[in-house]
Amino acid sequence: MYITEEHELIRKTVRDFAERVIKPVARELDENEQFSEEITAQMGELGLFGMCSPEEYGGQKMDILSYLIAVEELARVDGSQAATLAAHNSLGIAPILEFGTEEQKKKYLPGLCSGKELWAFGLTEPEAGSDSRATKTTAKLVNGQWIINGSKIFITNGSVDISVGVTVQAVSGVKNGKKEFTTILVEKDTPGFTRRPMHKKMMWRSSDTAELYFDDCTVPESNILGKVGQGSKIMLHTLDCGRLSIAAMGLGLAQGAFEMALQYAKERKQFGRPIVKFQVTAFKLADMATKIELARTFLYHACWLKDQAMDFTKESAIAKLYCSEIAKEVADEAVQIHGGYGLMKDYDIERFYRDQRLLQIGEGTSEIQRLVIARCIGAC
Repeated sequence: MYITEEHELIRKTVRDFAERVIKPVARELDENEQFSEEITAQMGELGLFGMCSPEEYGGQKMDILSYLIAVEELARVDGSQAATLAAHNSLGIAPILEFGTEEQKKKYLPGLCSGKELWAFGLTEPEAGSDSRATKTTAKLVNGQWIINGSKIFITNGSVDISVGVTVQAVSGVKNGKKEFTTILVEKDTPGFTRRPMHKKMMWRSSDTAELYFDDCTVPESNILGKVGQGSKIMLHTLDCGRLSIAAMGLGLAQGAFEMALQYAKERKQFGRPIVKFQVTAFKLADMATKIELARTFLYHACWLKDQAMDFTKESAIAKLYCSEIAKEVADEAVQIHGGYGLMKDYDIERFYRDQRLLQIGEGTSEIQRLVIARCIGAC
């Protein structure tokens, strides 16, 4: 219903790239916690950045499904590279494209769509995760300048050299006894803005994760994204779209883990025959395949709703919840099929088992997704 020949060509192209360019070095990059500017540049040359952006800004003007198929295929091989792409497109480019002025779009988007530059999304704070309204970072407008103070944490694409800025949610005042939030664009070389990479991660070890600090960080009033007081709306709308990319990462990871388990089960022999011939293993694989197909069907449906400009808040939450949960289940069963070898770094399934764990946390925990769904169906 949703897949065209163009979609299949994108899948084939990105899968070939992931197998040929990323797979041979994924384990080494993970081991060394090394972000690869070279692979990022190659993804840019392939046209994967700004896939949904208009051509006038350097984009490809494709539908959301094309983009998520690309994320899915990268995650099938390596979650870190998929995270770089997903965070940049869904959280970096998207809010500027949807809420930026024409001047802001012309200034930032061509570089961001090329893959030569990255942009980050500054929402999460040490005490503001699921509760985004607990944001403590402040922004005061003084003589035509925003003065920002505070910090952000767990920010993807936040500290590498090619990351040129971040969209920051800050408390800009209080209205009717409630915090007023505003989003502001902060470029990397702004005085008072400090970026620190975060290391010793369990997962996505070759993607960039950063802590950001703002100490009387001063930017022009024109750096506001949207309008004063519109910050929370912008951030939450961005997360609706971002959930689809996390869902695509879960789907791709599950597909990759399933394929590893199937191949291993065909090769591993016990009691004189391949373990795939034992019903207990065959049924595990059948359950994995079923969950993956259901996840793919629903995610593509959610993409169709967005491409038709229909409301997709509930569907994006369902897709994110289900795809991230089945990534966990499939990766766990894939390790079980591998037995002791599944716990060794020599086997890629060990990395997949670690990488899946963030998917139930990032861009809204599974608990928050259930809350969003419950609200959408009038249950709370």
